Amino acid sequence: MTDDELSHAWRRIQHEMRHAVGESTWNIWLEPLTPRSLEAGVLVVEAPDAIRPWVAGRFSRVLRACVEAVLGPGVQLDLVGPGEGVRPSGTGPAPPPQGAVIAAGSAFNPRFTFDQFVIGDGNRLAHAAALAVAEMPGLAYNPLFICGPPGLGKTHLLHSIANYVRDHGGGMSVLYTTAEAFTDQFVGALQCGAIEAFKSAYRNVDVLLVDDVQFLQSKARTEQEFFHTFNALQGAGAQLVLTSDRLPRDMDALEDRLRERFESGLVTDVRPPDVPTRLTVLRKRAQQDELEIADDALETIAGRVDSNLRTLEGALIRVVAFGSLTGRDATAELAAEVLDGLYPDLAPTRAHTVREIQQQTADAFGVSIEQLLSSSRAAPVAWPRQVAMYLARELTDQTLPAIGRAFGGRNHTTVMHACKRTAERIAEDPDALETVRRLTEQLGGTK
Repeated sequence: MTDDELSHAWRRIQHEMRHAVGESTWNIWLEPLTPRSLEAGVLVVEAPDAIRPWVAGRFSRVLRACVEAVLGPGVQLDLVGPGEGVRPSGTGPAPPPQGAVIAAGSAFNPRFTFDQFVIGDGNRLAHAAALAVAEMPGLAYNPLFICGPPGLGKTHLLHSIANYVRDHGGGMSVLYTTAEAFTDQFVGALQCGAIEAFKSAYRNVDVLLVDDVQFLQSKARTEQEFFHTFNALQGAGAQLVLTSDRLPRDMDALEDRLRERFESGLVTDVRPPDVPTRLTVLRKRAQQDELEIADDALETIAGRVDSNLRTLEGALIRVVAFGSLTGRDATAELAAEVLDGLYPDLAPTRAHTVREIQQQTADAFGVSIEQLLSSSRAAPVAWPRQVAMYLARELTDQTLPAIGRAFGGRNHTTVMHACKRTAERIAEDPDALETVRRLTEQLGGTK
């Protein structure tokens, strides 16, 4: 088989594996595999040393099934390490060493970097904190705890830290895992008497990144082991970064002492992206994957899909795929058609306008729109103007400069100041909070 034929067959096998095990398992364990040769009915696949025993022990049946699905029954799989010679045909995959416990230390997704992360209002602090941690492990925020709903970039930030430390950390060791993988490996280590190897794998690193720590809840022995691992690493000056779909205080089934450890550093969150951020994500993905799609189609998708980034990118791929399969250009019209069929619950809603917000706010405060847009800084006018700017930022998809222009030609820094001042005041003043709440309710509260 030629190199081109092998490469084509491997892409099809990868497609099968990705659908067989799910996105997170694929990214951690199977994406790093590379094909070496296919001769005499034996497919030789190379796996990094750090993950090969675990892949051979846990995923051999999945691998064989995916290989046979593409290449046909009878094709054997030979899993080798970098630089290893090929074993005789028919020997099958290498068995994992007795008692081996391997963590996903080298399986970092190369696509997940800080350069590829799109920054918006909903993730700005989390991104800044993650970058600070990557640049100064153990010195910036320790631990760093990032929480938020699935699909908003938490895993991307973890891999970005891992890739940065690997490339710029001067030889510092970094380990990425999930709470589920940590639990599985811990149980496996107990069963095969390899607990010391397990401890060594996790406690002798400079940076430990753990995804989805909410899954540690209600697992008493695993929680205890993670607690001691956490203490050992922090005591040695190592950096810990954790993600979860909820705040530490909301993990009711977690031991108090572990929850306190999670809250001892910086806790930050990621929130759903606004339309400009979603549009930037789509443009970057389209450019990265060389997808042919009109910009107005990207705008349609960004305006309709607001749940999370995974759904957003999934919608992009579906629109492009539908266009390719039907021979139609990926236009805004096609995007709307596909989204109507796939996501009927994402039908567009009437957007608010800045003018509507200005009118509602002016009526609520008993001032005129002319006063709202004037240069007056008198308190009876300045506060309503700040509220209106704040609501325009929250309830429309207009940029800060566009909002400023709608308020008598003010610049974006004035709008930023108004939003900050309003946020501070509603946090301190119950009457201000009620005023903004009531206006938001009158306006429908959604974009």
